[in-house]
Amino acid sequence: MAKKVKSAQANNSIDLPVYLFHQGTNYNAFKFFGAHFTENNGKKGVTFRTYAPNAESVAVVGEFNNWSPQNHYMQRISKNGVYELFIENVKLFDNYKFAITRKGKTTLKADPFAFHSETPPKTASKVYELEGYSWQDGEYINNKTTVYDKPVNVYEVNLHSWKRHENGDYFSYRQLAEELVPYVKEMGYTHVEFMPLAEHPFDGSWGYQVTGYYAITSRFGTPKDFMYLVDVFHQNGIGVILDWVPAHFPKDEHGLYEYDGTCCYEYKEWHKKEHKGWGTRVFNLGKNEVKSFLISNAMFLLEKFHLDGLRVDAVASMLYLDYDKKPGEWFPNKYGEKFNLEAIEFFKQLNTAVFASFPNVLLIAEESTAYANITKPVYDGGLGFNFKWNMGWMNDVLSYMETDPYFRSGIHDKITFSLCYAFSENYVLPISHDEVVHGKKSLLDKMSGDIFNKFAQIRAFNAYMFAHPGKKLNFMGNEYGQFKEWDYKEGLEFFMLKYPLHKKLLGFNKELNHLYKGNKPLYEIEDSWDGFNWISVDERDNNIIAFTRTDKGGNKIYVLINFSGNEYFDYRLGVEKGKYKIILNTDDVKFGGNGLNKTRVYKSVKKPAHNSVNSISINVPKFSAFYFVKTK
Repeated sequence: MAKKVKSAQANNSIDLPVYLFHQGTNYNAFKFFGAHFTENNGKKGVTFRTYAPNAESVAVVGEFNNWSPQNHYMQRISKNGVYELFIENVKLFDNYKFAITRKGKTTLKADPFAFHSETPPKTASKVYELEGYSWQDGEYINNKTTVYDKPVNVYEVNLHSWKRHENGDYFSYRQLAEELVPYVKEMGYTHVEFMPLAEHPFDGSWGYQVTGYYAITSRFGTPKDFMYLVDVFHQNGIGVILDWVPAHFPKDEHGLYEYDGTCCYEYKEWHKKEHKGWGTRVFNLGKNEVKSFLISNAMFLLEKFHLDGLRVDAVASMLYLDYDKKPGEWFPNKYGEKFNLEAIEFFKQLNTAVFASFPNVLLIAEESTAYANITKPVYDGGLGFNFKWNMGWMNDVLSYMETDPYFRSGIHDKITFSLCYAFSENYVLPISHDEVVHGKKSLLDKMSGDIFNKFAQIRAFNAYMFAHPGKKLNFMGNEYGQFKEWDYKEGLEFFMLKYPLHKKLLGFNKELNHLYKGNKPLYEIEDSWDGFNWISVDERDNNIIAFTRTDKGGNKIYVLINFSGNEYFDYRLGVEKGKYKIILNTDDVKFGGNGLNKTRVYKSVKKPAHNSVNSISINVPKFSAFYFVKTK
């Protein structure tokens, strides 16, 4: 074995970041670990650092040394396993890995802190310099505030498959800036949410099996190209959220899997280290170095790429020891409960750290259970997220819409039950990628009946979603009614827009998006009954619901939705005395409807309905929704 080369930089100046890393509180570990251009005794090169506590030796190998470890063994500068080496004359974009040896076996590992990687299927890390991009989003950043009382309407995007070139090639980050940004802006979305973009070897994982947490995938360009995409979104007033995966990682040999020859980043206990259903390893959230790695990663993404938020994937899988496990495959915590206490403390530490540095970002938990206080502040006994996906609402309403209208009266509570808990957390209402794959059908195809009725129902459903308390998220393709399930290997079927019903649905959703942003009652009060009131909650035989949304100034929008296949003539809606104007009619001909109701303004009369002295009379088409505002 070649002699280990001592780095000239191993001195007291590195004591603090190493100490904090081992304490679990180095939230800028990416500024220390990985590969960084430095100058050492007047010589220019790169300093490499990694954490491999159980390795017998670690060497840097790459194209600068013909992938040979000779003379490039790293020095262990921490008794707890931090290694360092300075190498002269390493260049930007040079490929490298760490050769980690334990018990006579050497494995080539990608750098866990690498900022850039080879394009899959190649797996080497690349030396890269993140500094130097000239951001142009200062006005957007300076004006950013919390969004609790603001409209949030998210367009969820998979960059592998939003659009593809005719030869099947991906659109680059810069090409997406030219096409995706103006599309999102014109449609009226407030945010985009990208499915995971950390480096991952397999497209079919959709990005959820990560091997390079600090390397934005090179499939679409360089990290600075991604900065440009975010920058252009910001210049157009659109926020950017990134899907983040701190729950697990794949067992690809070059990744975090048994990084130093042992369970380094994952749990070592047999009953905790595997997500068998996903074929992945579980991060050891009780280990300080893992906490530093993950919390630093969140800080890195928010700081270096100016992101507006992270959607944290698979939170339930982290919170529960029995997640996807059979009896005998898990053990209770010290209190005899099924909760992972280490995960709970990790989330509190993560959210506290992030909000201390980025108070106005979104930290959104994808959590599918009734675990309490997900979005309560840590100081108030919560986990500290500021939003949570409302998976219960999503499951209930999609089940309702898939049911033949004849039988909907028996499951009427599926569209009303969510108001029993709507104010218990700060919710996002998601219709996500998970709902339009694996035989679940596209959103349009979930609707029952013939094609005309499907379009009518998806319009009514969207009107219900946008009037329901909670921020909004829709997956790409839903906006124009892609009939085929989403396929990550292909671009969306935008050619469907040559067909009138699809084009009109796109126009409807564009108008709905802009209407939502322009009407405070639809978004301003979403944490209490002050912003919501039922007019009619129990018309199960008619499949009708009606309610109001109210803003801080007392302005109201009246909402009436008919989920049945029946038309109701002279339907009485209880209102306050006055005149009412329709601001949304999903049955409008311009949206692809029948145009049954051509009246735009209604004057109340003194006829009781819905516990109100006054009412208006309206003809209600099948599968339709109306928004009314009082004009005087």
